[in-house]
Amino acid sequence: MHISIKNISEAMCACDALILPFTEGSPGLYDSLGPSSARLIRRVFRKEFSGKQKTVICIPAPDELGAGRLVLVGLGKKKEISSEKVRQSGGKTADALRFTGLKKIALSTAFLSSFNISPAEFVEGFLLGLYSFDKYLAKKDKKVIDTFVLLSRETESLKAEIFWKKTIASSVWFVRDLVNTPANDMTPTHLAQQALSLKKPHLSVKILEKSDATKLGMGAYLSVARGSKEPPKFIILEYRGAKGDPLVLIGKSVTFDSGGLSLKPPDGMERMKDDMAGGATVLGVLKVVSELGLPIRLIGILPATENLPGGSATRPGDVVRSVNGKTIEIINTDAEGRLVLSDALGFAQRYNPRAIIDIATLTGACSIALGSEAIAMMGNDSRLMDKLKKAGEKAYERVWEMPLYSEYKDYLKSDIADIKNYGGRNGSLIASAYFLYEFAGKVPWVHLDIAGTAWLEKEKPYIPKGASGIGVRLLLNFIKES
Repeated sequence: MHISIKNISEAMCACDALILPFTEGSPGLYDSLGPSSARLIRRVFRKEFSGKQKTVICIPAPDELGAGRLVLVGLGKKKEISSEKVRQSGGKTADALRFTGLKKIALSTAFLSSFNISPAEFVEGFLLGLYSFDKYLAKKDKKVIDTFVLLSRETESLKAEIFWKKTIASSVWFVRDLVNTPANDMTPTHLAQQALSLKKPHLSVKILEKSDATKLGMGAYLSVARGSKEPPKFIILEYRGAKGDPLVLIGKSVTFDSGGLSLKPPDGMERMKDDMAGGATVLGVLKVVSELGLPIRLIGILPATENLPGGSATRPGDVVRSVNGKTIEIINTDAEGRLVLSDALGFAQRYNPRAIIDIATLTGACSIALGSEAIAMMGNDSRLMDKLKKAGEKAYERVWEMPLYSEYKDYLKSDIADIKNYGGRNGSLIASAYFLYEFAGKVPWVHLDIAGTAWLEKEKPYIPKGASGIGVRLLLNFIKES
């Protein structure tokens, strides 16, 4: 979709639909449009529309305007307006207009600017809200909005902000597509191909095969792959936008998780294609960083595999050795994410990273604790976590810090190995993170559990049902501000 900025009045804008944002009880905001428009808007306020947040109504425009339709969008109470509410209103507007056949849309921005809120926030919500996944539908809706015009004075800062938002939204779409794709098509091999498609002169991609992982001693990672006929792919991306020690992002990339021999119940197992959402997010972040040429050195690691039962599958009670030499007793093969991440964390040490952030759909306990409203965060560095908190608030991809007390180590004591991969249901959200802590070493490290937020059973204003693409905007805000 083409986005432009034009310094013209609302009345003079020739478009299919003109978006007018309102707060509650403010029918006179656009009286300057003309008498016919003012009367129409006031009549609509009396009967159908109040300016309540996330409400949208589309009506024919009077002849005095160049627009074919007026789209009245509610922002809610004036004293409660925020960037996030503007984004949500943008998402609801996209949902209302996406299948109308309207091609050229314009947004009146003066009212938003009066709150010191950039119209780019509305654009971001609008772009994110337009997403749909129709790859497997025989009949695809061809009604596409192709032009979006911001009625505003053009400035370099606004142009840059719009470009940033558009690039990020495109990456979120990319991530949602990866996670929504069924596991018969989204295999470790296919995920590796998606990573290879991002290669640029300053972004290299390397794929370690099963034999490479064996030579490196990645026994924990390979134990998860044993039951599947699909070959595992240990994917490494390196972006060189600056010198110095890199930031390492690790994304859990289990392209389908049946639980292995500790088989999951059948209800909802089809959703387990989303167990590579962390890896998809890492790809999405690398995509934006590379396209924008951000000044950072960044490593992305995706330990990709399936977790399936089979004659050669890992058994509960088996002991494996990780890449750093630590032995692990496998109590539950459905606690596989921490196994693949442990070897990824160990492998990451060779880059002498300044920090490591892993992102993973790790525990069902995360969903129980926080629902779909927040990402669980644990780590060993308070400054790093504080920066992520601020980045999360800005993106409204909020994180909630959980404790990582040393007593949780007792949950993972094994009688026959250095550590076991599962300590029971009680405290499992934190115990799983403590397992990873044992492999993070002394590097500043944060774990983000997105099990409750990576997939939504009910849509939100700019997030559809299904894959959310969460983490991309959070991590990019973090990188931008770091």
